[in-house]
Amino acid sequence: MDMNNEMKDKVRPIYSELQGYLSQAPVIKESYDTTDDKSLWQQFNNTIDELNSITGKDYSKFRIIPLHEQSDYIRISEYRTKVSGLISRLHGEYFADEIAPFSGSPATVITQNQTQQQSMHLIMLLEIQSKIDEKLNKNEVEGKGRDFLQTLKSTLSTIKDTTQLIQLILSTAKSFGITIEQLSKIFS
Repeated sequence: MDMNNEMKDKVRPIYSELQGYLSQAPVIKESYDTTDDKSLWQQFNNTIDELNSITGKDYSKFRIIPLHEQSDYIRISEYRTKVSGLISRLHGEYFADEIAPFSGSPATVITQNQTQQQSMHLIMLLEIQSKIDEKLNKNEVEGKGRDFLQTLKSTLSTIKDTTQLIQLILSTAKSFGITIEQLSKIFS
């Protein structure tokens, strides 16, 4: 293992720890919001000391100092800024070949998953609607079964997910007095 990878391996736990601190940091409601939670900044400052020791570099400019010498308060905005600044600095120095922690990539993955789910939902609805049209056009179902299919078809547009679809099919079938066995025959 070369020296660069060895240092990356030593810094990575701290890099991850800092990202955890930022994810749990108090939310800023007003720019002047403060906190008196000493453990918040003391733990962060201890992490900086550990980082200095491991790397032989000086990251002291990121240390958090209370607003006044006799004070136990810090600005939340300063805390968040310094933690994110240190994370960005470490990314640039040690992890530039990796995705940046604030790149928005998780949002992209979430959006892709939502789009895939929406596509599957749409495909499923279209298949059911097609099956209903096929049954109605071929006059394969009569009486209450036909009324059931027409009612179901007219309400499909209100469905937002698979669970709602199943509930709609079952509740509509129940209102027409159609059993599960009869449902199976209708959709076969």
